[in-house]
Order: sequence, then C-alpha cells, then structure tokens
Amino acid sequence: MQTVDLIRERLNNAFNPAQLDIVDDSHQHAGHAGAAGGGGHFTVTIVSEKFRDHSALERHRMVYQAVDDLMPAEIHALSIKAYSPEEQ
Repeated sequence: MQTVDLIRERLNNAFNPAQLDIVDDSHQHAGHAGAAGGGGHFTVTIVSEKFRDHSALERHRMVYQAVDDLMPAEIHALSIKAYSPEEQ
C-alpha cells in the first residue's frame, strides 16, 4: 500500500472527514537530509466535526496521533491544515 493510502486510511478511520486531501510533496525535498531516510513529505488538508472546539495545536496533535505508526519510516514531514466544517 502506498503511503498516501496509509495516511488516508488512518485519517478516515480517526476523523470520518467531510473533506480529506493529501499531497505527496516528497519530490520537492529531494536531497534533503531527512529524505535520505526514506520518509516522505506530505501536506494534509482535513475537515472534520471532531476538530470543533479544538485549538490548532490540539488538531495537529490529533492528526499526528492518528498517523503515529507511520513516522518516521513512511512519513518524515507532515504539513497539516485541519478545520471544522464551519471554518470552510
């Protein structure tokens, strides 16, 4: 299974998102010291009811917890944009 598919599976299970976009940015980081370890760079945009009444920091922690088992082997860096539905 591709890393994007693994991330999608973890986030769908954890958040049942109304919207989930995952972009593999790894190609932009070729030659970066962290990229040598094999982990990719990804940008996640996610909209879920579960983010309501949580700060940005809490939302990031929630996302990191959902993909924790993929770090650092499959994921080296993760950029997160997490919103509740009313913020969209």
